[in-house]
Amino acid sequence: MHVTFHGATREVTGSFHTLTTDTDKILLDCGMFQGRRKESDEKNRVLEVDPKVITNVVLSHAHIDHSGRLPMLIGGGFKGRVFCTRATADACAYLLRDAAKIQEGDAAYLNYKTARNFLAKVRAGNVEARLSKGEMHEIGLTLKMENQYLNVPLIEKILRTNHLEIIEPLYSIQAAEESLEYFEGVPYRHPVVVGRDLTCTLYDAGHILGSAIVVLQRGTGAQRRTIMFSGDIGRFGKPIIEDPTLQFAEEHRDIDLLIMESTYGDRLHDPVVDMKPALRRIVAETYARGGSVLVPAFAFGRTQELIYFLHELYMEGQLPKIPVYIDSPLATDITHVFGEHPETYDIDTHRTFLQNGRNPFSFEYLKFIHTVEDSMALNRDERPHIVLSGSGMCEGGRILHHLRHKIHDERNTVLIVGYMGQNTLGRRIQELGQAYEEGGRKGPAPILTFYNKEYPLRAKVQTVGGFSAHGDRDEMTRLVKESNLRIKKIALVHGEEEQSLAFATYLREQGFDVTVPCHGQSISIN
Repeated sequence: MHVTFHGATREVTGSFHTLTTDTDKILLDCGMFQGRRKESDEKNRVLEVDPKVITNVVLSHAHIDHSGRLPMLIGGGFKGRVFCTRATADACAYLLRDAAKIQEGDAAYLNYKTARNFLAKVRAGNVEARLSKGEMHEIGLTLKMENQYLNVPLIEKILRTNHLEIIEPLYSIQAAEESLEYFEGVPYRHPVVVGRDLTCTLYDAGHILGSAIVVLQRGTGAQRRTIMFSGDIGRFGKPIIEDPTLQFAEEHRDIDLLIMESTYGDRLHDPVVDMKPALRRIVAETYARGGSVLVPAFAFGRTQELIYFLHELYMEGQLPKIPVYIDSPLATDITHVFGEHPETYDIDTHRTFLQNGRNPFSFEYLKFIHTVEDSMALNRDERPHIVLSGSGMCEGGRILHHLRHKIHDERNTVLIVGYMGQNTLGRRIQELGQAYEEGGRKGPAPILTFYNKEYPLRAKVQTVGGFSAHGDRDEMTRLVKESNLRIKKIALVHGEEEQSLAFATYLREQGFDVTVPCHGQSISIN
């Protein structure tokens, strides 16, 4: 049998690997590529494996870069099951719908721009169109209904009539909902059959709620072959969920191939114990300036960790009594999923909250924003507050509106608490803000461009790296050095090339046989 690497090879997103035997083809993750719109869209539209030949899917966790193309797979004729933990299945019910909604919205807006630009060319006499002046006027008035909502049917009619390209989403909300019927949630450490003479067992990866280290095993005795897929490895000592597994069942200890992530293969995070004090300090300093804290936060995992720490700080009387707003419908839904899976909580969460009758994700100063109108009103609120909003990399969502209204004000703080991918607005904010601070905030403020406008970045930009859901170099190394595993070979995936190669060098120095596969490369397990 062999493993082929189709995604997340020398890059972070698009996790997609196949395990092929003489009877089955198992897909490990079916993730979406993220980053620059045109480049990622081109990648996402190509499923390099025929969905009809996939026996089953094993999903490590719910993040979109691991799960986001499952509706495409199912729409292409996949007939198997998607095996994952129960918490992952519940989270995907919201995440996949949200991904489809974003795609439909992006497609509608791009089509609107095409139609609008076409009409401008017609008015200027640069192109011919089968439209009267009256029709032109009427269309110009109705491309947007109520000056807010796009008239999608009319826009698409204009594009079809004039043979212009129509951008289609990868899949619809309906397709996302239909894909949920294929999910099968299984408990940790409970083996399930996923192919002929092929079993799968999930262990806690400590990354996000429901995340799993996957063990795939075929054969018995001397003929047994075992592949481990780490998924994304979490940090040790983080709140809410259990730490990554280090002790595995005896029959799963001998690993022929470990497919291991490498997101932070050459970096070390701030210690977990420093996260809460850092959060307290940043909020207090911003409050003293009369400002607000804007946090671009992933809806799944990061938002809930921040709620947890803020709840503790308020309980301990260490924060000023200012409101905390969760301005993300998806984050609101995912927080409910967290509340439904207390079986995944670590002992500290039980001791601090549950045993005292407290909900970790609810307290007096916490408010969930539900409507667009309430979100817009919050933009105009000059009183100090904390906002947690998506998207986590500032590539879309309501965080952009908060940034637009507040990054020009030096009283405010943009708090970076997670990974910012290359070529994202979040990465630009982080790098420009850091450079501005290191230069003593002298000279004109750096300029950010989004929404086709320029905004001066006068707000203070601070990063607290300890909030990352990914283990750093030393924490990932614990899986291979401090666990009870006996590992023959390691393949590093899910990391920017620089990080993967650096981590490979480090692990080789520790005595491991390591490779960094390229896109399309296969490794045989004999």
